Amino acid sequence: MVCSTKIMRLLTALTVLLLVSSVATAQKKFKKLVWSDEFSQNGLPDSTKWGYDLGMGCPALCGWGNHELEYYTVKRLENAHVENGLLTIEAKKEQYENAAYTSARLVAKIDSGWKYGRFEIKAKIPAGRGIWPAIWMLPSDHSLGQWPHSGEIDIMENVGYWPDTVFSTVHTGKYNGMLGTQQSKGHAGKDFSTAFHVYGFEWDAKALTFFIDDNKFFQFKNDGTGTEAWPFDKAFHLLLNVAVGGDWGGKYGVDDAIFPQKMLVDYVRVYQ
Repeated sequence: MVCSTKIMRLLTALTVLLLVSSVATAQKKFKKLVWSDEFSQNGLPDSTKWGYDLGMGCPALCGWGNHELEYYTVKRLENAHVENGLLTIEAKKEQYENAAYTSARLVAKIDSGWKYGRFEIKAKIPAGRGIWPAIWMLPSDHSLGQWPHSGEIDIMENVGYWPDTVFSTVHTGKYNGMLGTQQSKGHAGKDFSTAFHVYGFEWDAKALTFFIDDNKFFQFKNDGTGTEAWPFDKAFHLLLNVAVGGDWGGKYGVDDAIFPQKMLVDYVRVYQ
């Protein structure tokens, strides 16, 4: 028993060393800071760094294709503002245009997007049934076809009725939510809405690798079979948003008593 205990301790120590080594190697590989926002200026998000998606999406107000219920506003302090070093994206219960809720969907402003790198977003997410916050990436162009063929990378998603788990997910033509074949993994925790965590993502020609607080928990590898499985050799851009309802977030309805709800972001950093 003593011998077995010692072996287990050695194996645990070795595992920790390997994880630390893996993170250090990744950070050394992607060490040049090429874009960031530390949210140091109060007011609206920096217009040189952030744009917005407007409305409910699609020509016929179809909730961005997910049957979401919010109206995404533009340059409205009530839904997106910076204060005391934090970006706040706030979902509110209010009548606005044709919607019963408002929120914001921010898009990183960089003409060419990014191809490969390490992305770090330190955030505290909202909570409550019907809330659906996300930190994610879409292709800067859709040269391989419309969703999902050109790809989607979900660095962090949470649905409010499942508060103790955040998810990282990859969508492609071969692997996607419409087919039920999306490649995804959840990470359990008890304080996602009460504490800040660093949601990290590394991307190169071989794999997409996801981290929480520098702990690797999910990897999607390039299997070499072509763009239907791996459309990730083109530039993508970053999005931050808080949705209300939707096919996943609203699966069990929306609790109107929870509003307003906020996602707080301490920083966004991109390394290449």
